[in-house]
Amino acid sequence: MPTTVKDIRNMAGETRITMMTAYDAPTAAIADAQGLDILLVGDSLGNTSLGYDSTLPVTVDDTVRHTAAVARATENALVVADMPFLSFGVDDAESIKNAGRMLKEAGAKAVKIESGPHTVELTRKLTQLGIPVMAHLGLTPQQVNQLGGYTRQGTTRDSAAAILDLAKQHEAAGAFSLVLEHIPANLAAQVTEALEIPTIGIGAGPDTDGQVLVVDDIVGMSDWQPPFAKQFGNVRAEMEKAISAYADEVREGSFPGPEHSHVEKDLDNLY
Repeated sequence: MPTTVKDIRNMAGETRITMMTAYDAPTAAIADAQGLDILLVGDSLGNTSLGYDSTLPVTVDDTVRHTAAVARATENALVVADMPFLSFGVDDAESIKNAGRMLKEAGAKAVKIESGPHTVELTRKLTQLGIPVMAHLGLTPQQVNQLGGYTRQGTTRDSAAAILDLAKQHEAAGAFSLVLEHIPANLAAQVTEALEIPTIGIGAGPDTDGQVLVVDDIVGMSDWQPPFAKQFGNVRAEMEKAISAYADEVREGSFPGPEHSHVEKDLDNLY
């Protein structure tokens, strides 16, 4: 049975939630077959798939297109679309329209919003309209220019208290889950304890209700990884090996061989 927002919410404190990013149909199909609970079409597609050096250039149309590809290939996992920079929080009507496209056009079941004081009421409005919201606190990459880099957040008592307070506000506004990124593990544990909705960590220690990583980091496609990621395979090395072997065989004339070719005898002696 397809995983629902209600299923994810009910997993808090009960079952560890598995979540990873996906940006295309083949990856989504593989991940779905492994039983992942959530597939996030992250705005990290800007870095991983579109060749940008940050997430900021990703557009609503980019996200709709990639989310639709993931949704078409997914049967069971909950597909969540990551709202890109400036697609929300500027104007409520535009924010609602953009979030609605993710469900109406792309087939997502929920949206994720990089959260702050400005997204509490938006979260309330979206959920009232039937658009489930996954909140996101801690390191919010869309704020990279304001933060001065991708640095750990919530490291002082005041900043940690602010994250905890915002987590409670977003839960009260109707968010069904919360991503905590690159914050101290003991802060993440306290946020998790304080909430009834599940927390999903990335660089937030082991005491959240689940974990999320970028698929490129999981399978070893990245040439760089954040310190909190783990490489579980080496797809990049396998691709390099296969592509190099292909190029070598083409250059030396051994590919294609007879087994890869078809000869029609009636076509001999045309020239």
